[in-house]
Amino acid sequence: MFLRELTAADAPRCAELETLLFAEENPWSVEDLCVAMNHPHTLYIAVVDSLDHGQILGYAGLAMLGPADDPEFEIHTIGVDPEFQRRGAARLMMDNMMFVADRAAGPVFLEVRTTNEPAIRLYESYGFERQGVRKNYYQPSGADAYVMVRMPSAVESNEESEK
Repeated sequence: MFLRELTAADAPRCAELETLLFAEENPWSVEDLCVAMNHPHTLYIAVVDSLDHGQILGYAGLAMLGPADDPEFEIHTIGVDPEFQRRGAARLMMDNMMFVADRAAGPVFLEVRTTNEPAIRLYESYGFERQGVRKNYYQPSGADAYVMVRMPSAVESNEESEK
């Protein structure tokens, strides 16, 4: 598996995965994805099966918010084709996004469905902690979401505990 930046040409495949993964919600459209990818303060990446125009197996988006000298980050989306889940694609994308956030020493926020235990475990393995619940966050289903945050100090304490 390889990592690369997404382009507008990738939006149809990402929208296809959005529909597959989040059908009961309001999946992002090709247009939504293009707008997000083209924003100057976002990083949208893909895991592909080969470097030469490989199939997109997963995608993720990270936004930088606030001033450059004191930024915060938000994971907009992360999704992996069900046929390729639990093979390291999400971890590869998370490693990249956390590297970007760690270099700026900014906290990272995200929302995750309260019933999505595999994703919650993944985020917790990166030092994310639950900060609250957004009731009826996902529409139209009305499912709740945890708000999770990873503070820059979580990076340092995880690195210290590994020594």
